[in-house]
Amino acid sequence: MKITAPDNALYSTEQVYALDAAAIASGIPGIQLMKRAGRAAFDLLLERFPAPALITVYCGAGKNGGDGYILAALAAQRLLPVQVIQLTAGDKLAGEARAAYEFAVQERVTIIPFADAIVPTEGVIVDALLGIGLQGDVRPAFANAITQINANGLPVLAIDIPSGLHGDTGAVQGAVVNAELTITYIGIKRGLLTGRGPAVCGEVVLSDLAIPADVYSQTTATAEQLHLIDLLELLAPRVADAHKGHFGHVMIIGGDHGYGGAVIMAAEAAARSGAGLVSVATRPEHVPAILTRCPEIMACGVASGQELEQLLSRPTVLVIGPGLGRSPWSEQMLQAAAKSGLPMVVDADALNILSEGRVLPNIQARENWLFTPHPGEAARLLGTTNSAINADRFTAIVSLQQKLGGAVILKGAGSLVQGESGVTGIVTAGNPGMATGGMGDVLSGIAGALIAQGLSVEEAAQLAAVLHASAADLAVEKIGQRGLIATDIIPYVAQLLSE
Repeated sequence: MKITAPDNALYSTEQVYALDAAAIASGIPGIQLMKRAGRAAFDLLLERFPAPALITVYCGAGKNGGDGYILAALAAQRLLPVQVIQLTAGDKLAGEARAAYEFAVQERVTIIPFADAIVPTEGVIVDALLGIGLQGDVRPAFANAITQINANGLPVLAIDIPSGLHGDTGAVQGAVVNAELTITYIGIKRGLLTGRGPAVCGEVVLSDLAIPADVYSQTTATAEQLHLIDLLELLAPRVADAHKGHFGHVMIIGGDHGYGGAVIMAAEAAARSGAGLVSVATRPEHVPAILTRCPEIMACGVASGQELEQLLSRPTVLVIGPGLGRSPWSEQMLQAAAKSGLPMVVDADALNILSEGRVLPNIQARENWLFTPHPGEAARLLGTTNSAINADRFTAIVSLQQKLGGAVILKGAGSLVQGESGVTGIVTAGNPGMATGGMGDVLSGIAGALIAQGLSVEEAAQLAAVLHASAADLAVEKIGQRGLIATDIIPYVAQLLSE
């Protein structure tokens, strides 16, 4: 997902409304902001689609529809073929939206009620139906218009937000426009970048509408984009006389019967991410395969929790969960690991065992562990449903972090990261090729290696999530999305760390 924005700040819809109100209070008339929004959208449309055969603007009511009317009027002034398909009659509009409508009428824009409209078959669609103020599901007439927009196969520019997408959560409110390009105003709404947002927004471009900087100083963003170039600065350069003891010892614990590959992937990822030493505690049957695949890994076969306890004086960080399974052996491994008190990355079936409440019946929040659930695992930890997690990923990750302590990576499109700082980070790197087995094992290995090198669990979570996704983006340039496998990205992790 490509984001064009001047900074990392992400805002809730309530914060954007407050910024808009503060801009008006500073002396910028509301109609002036609407004209700037319409102009910014029109300029972007011509930049990306220089000679459209037809511009069709679907306009609703309110400010979003008003932005669309402004765009249509500007197109008419340039003698470009343009039409408005109207969902709310002009005499029902009020305020700035009514003024924008009258501007379009003045410029002799063709305005057609939706009921009488013919589906466009050429040119560009502009979605100005519904903005960030939508409450509840899309009403039937607007849902029909959204269906029509999505069905015609033409490129779509969404104004401020694809209609039907929740600006705070990234959830779909009954129906949603699939845009190729979204221009958003004042601040990037956090729902554009997670949940369904990355799938329906296309490229996101921010226009701040020339709002003065002192207006922004009145609002503190509670979420931020995470960028690799910034996070790599957390890793200090290595001194000339460095040795392996300076960079920690990561132990990967897992690999029940039939699941040895998971610990191999996690271990190799940890080694390629800069850990000084990497070991694996697994079922004895997997040791030969580990040594064959990666002889740098110290592999130990363990048959019980007692055997594992004897090894736990050596590592500085544990990664538990890859291929762990849910057998009595698996539970013993988790119990011994948790008892050690070592910093720990908790992934996969370790999360599922925790959610069952037998191994650690009263989970005590800890500062030194990092959880990496996907939505299903998050739902089990919180005692809710997968759909509830995806309906509001921000609330879910805050709840997880408050319950468990430390840091959490909630995986998925637009992965979220939450730690003790209270600021939610969003990963905008990554691609659909990552939807394949083993990706989570690689992520957990990376995270463990970063903690071993001295990063806090929150710092490690942020850098690991972005590094993992950025490496996958490099890998698909060579391999493509459909054939990508988890181990393909490990060399790119090493490459990005070297840069």
